[in-house]
Amino acid sequence: MKFNFFLKAFVACVILVFSASCDRDINEIGSGVIGDDHYGLNVYNSDVVAYNQSLGAVQTNDLPVNQFGFYKNPVFGKTTASFFSEVALGTANPDFYSPTIDSVYLYVPYYSTLQSTDTDTGDSAYELDSIQGPENQRIKLSIYESDYAITNNPTAGLNQLNNYYSNQGSEFEAKILGSRLNNNNGNAYDHTVTNDNSQNDQFEFSKKQIKFYKKNADGTAGYTEVRERKAPGMMVHLDPVFFTNKIFNAPAGKLFNNNVFKNYFKGLHFKVEQASGSAEGRLAMMNFSRGVITIVYKDNTSSTVATRIRKELAINLSGHTVNLLDNDNNFPNYVAPNTISGDHNLFLKGGNGSMAVIDLFGGQKNNTTNLELQKMRNEKWIINEANLTFYIDKAAMASAPEPNRISLYDLTNKRPLIDLYTDGTTSSNTKYNKLIYGGILSDENSKIVNESKNERGFKYKIRLTNYIRSLVKNGGNTDGVTKDSTNVRLGLVVTENVSVATNATLLSPFTTVSSATGNSTGSQQTKYVPVMSVVNPLGTILYGSNPSVPVDKRLKLEIFYTKPE
Repeated sequence: MKFNFFLKAFVACVILVFSASCDRDINEIGSGVIGDDHYGLNVYNSDVVAYNQSLGAVQTNDLPVNQFGFYKNPVFGKTTASFFSEVALGTANPDFYSPTIDSVYLYVPYYSTLQSTDTDTGDSAYELDSIQGPENQRIKLSIYESDYAITNNPTAGLNQLNNYYSNQGSEFEAKILGSRLNNNNGNAYDHTVTNDNSQNDQFEFSKKQIKFYKKNADGTAGYTEVRERKAPGMMVHLDPVFFTNKIFNAPAGKLFNNNVFKNYFKGLHFKVEQASGSAEGRLAMMNFSRGVITIVYKDNTSSTVATRIRKELAINLSGHTVNLLDNDNNFPNYVAPNTISGDHNLFLKGGNGSMAVIDLFGGQKNNTTNLELQKMRNEKWIINEANLTFYIDKAAMASAPEPNRISLYDLTNKRPLIDLYTDGTTSSNTKYNKLIYGGILSDENSKIVNESKNERGFKYKIRLTNYIRSLVKNGGNTDGVTKDSTNVRLGLVVTENVSVATNATLLSPFTTVSSATGNSTGSQQTKYVPVMSVVNPLGTILYGSNPSVPVDKRLKLEIFYTKPE
């Protein structure tokens, strides 16, 4: 009997050493296998209760990444994601003498990966990342000047911004000024093409490298010698007449500094609509803070030298931003949440979508009276591993794109679990950091799914070993002293990056009820959601905890342990 215990303890130590290797680098995503070897360990399954919770409008100002485009998800329906951004002069109080605009263009780089470069031509090939929808699909893009003024909340502290929400699209559209600025029909990627609407009514997220050509000696357009290359991005020509009037003919003092300038030129509104002939559309994740409007113009060298030279003025898409989302949020076979037994399906959807609420060990009870936890303490269990495995309802998901990650967090205290904090594993792709904590889309054999190969997922596994250890070790009454380690209510969301722990505010907070009673006893109000759930446009349908779910797919807390014998 003692030998059997020591064998189990040895295996447990090996697993702990593996789990503690938190500085290793995961370089080959898609080839990694999430460990499932629990040789020699006891296993215990605890029932959980998991049910759905819709989110409604969410805070979308100053997000680190933004959804942008129109996309019809085959399961969850249509999403139209528009955008507002303040602008700022790259050089304040610029000197103009007798300027004439040559061109104005806006460039915002996409997330892309360099594939190859032709050593003869210098041209490079790229693949785009974080874009949903077929390559042949388009969106309708209209860029306008906006008169919407982003304001501070005087009651919330110094320079504290008001919250802006995903459902304020009509409010921002009411502040649109003038005509569409991207009214140039030339092609941004091939200057020999004219009468083309790929920059507006048929805008495309192109993976082509962007090339700028030198002009001929006589000043005419030349398309042979490349002056500059840029990685793929939103590349649109803007109305030179507008910028002549707005910038070169600005009233005195309006360009003095950016505090004055932002009141004069409040921002740009990027309105997105479904393009004619593109039923599915395309939607990209974009970082607009890297966007720049470049005004190319000729001007006198100085106030005393009339020699004309080429100059550039940058207007940056910096300052405050708001992502404006209009979603169908269709959930197949959705029923009112069952807070007692849990739901058959869990619907997770990013943006202003849906999440799941999860209770362990019968819900939020005093840990000193929970029979399951008391049994573990009394028998001195050593918790080697604990996890929740969420199985995908493959029939319900059909061909819909799958989020590569979901995340579990402390809903009560709006913060990550200790298992995420203590996992230091890293990857060359930051989306796959915290590998031990998990939540990564994997196949039936626990191999990480390779999205580039169009592999489909089977499950997500999230480890909460340290959290369960804390409940067992520190939640009981030892030597007359009650140790504080609370069985909190958990939230489950899709995520773009688990390493970012900030939250966004819900316009309408929701109240969760006790899964043990189904009434207000043990209820709590929630008004925050992880910000990395807001930026993710995708969704997934998982099997839940209701007894109607087949046992092999039903959500349970799985605990591997050893104990003295």
